[in-house]
Amino acid sequence: MSDKDDIRQQLHDGFEDADYPVSSPMDLVPALPNGPSTTFESGDVSFTAMELNTQAGGRQEFPYEDVDPLVDDVMAGLDDEGYFD
Repeated sequence: MSDKDDIRQQLHDGFEDADYPVSSPMDLVPALPNGPSTTFESGDVSFTAMELNTQAGGRQEFPYEDVDPLVDDVMAGLDDEGYFD
């Protein structure tokens, strides 16, 4: 699995148990095993949920009704920020 696919799966797994719909990043924190300190990593790519929100959060358009559109937007933000070559 590539870094990008692995990160996508980790994000999906991390956010799928949130209480949807979610209206802000703070609504996602309780679903994460280590809250904002939860780390997503694969290969050379690594960031915490807090870093994700500050660095790649600009693509998110809350509210979200389920996990898939959220993860799509997060991945687009990570692409925009140059996380993946």
